[in-house]
Amino acid sequence: MDFLNQLFFSIGDQDFTYGNALMAFLSLAISLGLYFFIIRKVLPRFFNDTAEQNKNKKRVSRIVLGIFLLIIVIGLLISLGLNFIVYENTNITIRISNILQAFLIIQVASLLDWIFSRFLIYNYERSRENHKNQDFLPRQSINQQKITRLVKSALYTLAVILILQNFSDYIFFTQGQFELRLSGIFIVIFIILLAQLTAWIVTQLILFGYFRKRKIDLGSQYAINQLVKYVIYVIAFFVSAQALGLQMTVLLGGLAALLVGVGLGLQQTFNDLFSGIILLFERTVEVGQMIEIDGLIGAVKQIGLRTSVVETRDNVTVIVPNSKLVTDKVINWSHYDDKVRFFITIGVAYGSDTKLVKETLLGILKENIYVLDFPAPFVRFTDFADSSLNFELYFWSRNFIIIEDIKSDIRFAIDEAFREKGIQIPFPQRDVWIRKQE
Repeated sequence: MDFLNQLFFSIGDQDFTYGNALMAFLSLAISLGLYFFIIRKVLPRFFNDTAEQNKNKKRVSRIVLGIFLLIIVIGLLISLGLNFIVYENTNITIRISNILQAFLIIQVASLLDWIFSRFLIYNYERSRENHKNQDFLPRQSINQQKITRLVKSALYTLAVILILQNFSDYIFFTQGQFELRLSGIFIVIFIILLAQLTAWIVTQLILFGYFRKRKIDLGSQYAINQLVKYVIYVIAFFVSAQALGLQMTVLLGGLAALLVGVGLGLQQTFNDLFSGIILLFERTVEVGQMIEIDGLIGAVKQIGLRTSVVETRDNVTVIVPNSKLVTDKVINWSHYDDKVRFFITIGVAYGSDTKLVKETLLGILKENIYVLDFPAPFVRFTDFADSSLNFELYFWSRNFIIIEDIKSDIRFAIDEAFREKGIQIPFPQRDVWIRKQE
């Protein structure tokens, strides 16, 4: 041990012992060994022999090289005792290693950004590709660019927090025991970004496997995903408040008093909020279902916390308050089943062959691809009217959005078939008696 403390060489006023030299050599050897191991053994497993992958390989290799160079330099500075002070005052002391550590943190964040983004997108695309023909929620939650930006923002925000803690944190103001620091603001931003990223991972990756195994319908998937998001965001809110140093008991008391006052003025808004929660739990109306409310017919595209989005058959988006879906009379065409019975009324002239009419109508329905074979369509002879024999043509279909177009095509086919077979569609006739007054 005395040998390690002996003087090895001197530069100016700085003395270097054999121990300093040994530490510098070990740090250099370990860093170089890890670098070549990662470059030659680890990274090749992440890349394919494509132009895009080769481009990424060069970029990642440069990042890894920068990380190890910074590690080597920092290790040499500390082991050789060259970690000089660059700036110093009463509140902050900045050494060379602090500056290099800041660059190191940014480089590590860049590498983790590439790794996590690639991992998440790869698993997302693979799971959807393997089950693209199954009924799962459409791929609209987060696209590749958005998830990449989200991961990048979260990692670089974390990097800023670590850099601020490595240097001296800035205090905006102090009130009693409460201090608002610059790092606290970035911590809140990081928690919000992390909550969004966690919500996406849970709903799009973890729960997806559960939905696949249980074969859960789209409406239930959406309800579960929304509830999971709400829980994660509520937890993120309380964690953010705790990170800022706010007293939760005081905060909850203030929120309770505030909600009482706000609730009196925003009764309808709170009614819509609780109605949204009821819809997600009871699932009387679900995403993808066809509903009719106040004469409005459309498909439910989204159920939010306060409002829902309904897209009509005219491709018009209507925003409906959730309270109307809970308290008003709503006709849900696909609540228990995905098929609905429809009918078309037709009249023929007196003297027509009613059996031929029935056969013709059923034959038309059999040729229509949107009409289901089971339950089988049927014809009902409804009435002997003043000018016609009235029939109702009943059929089942799953195509609710275009049902009026389907009915129109059936009417065109009926008119053409009746002309070919000589079946007349009458118009109203009246006998008029003119009485002459004497």
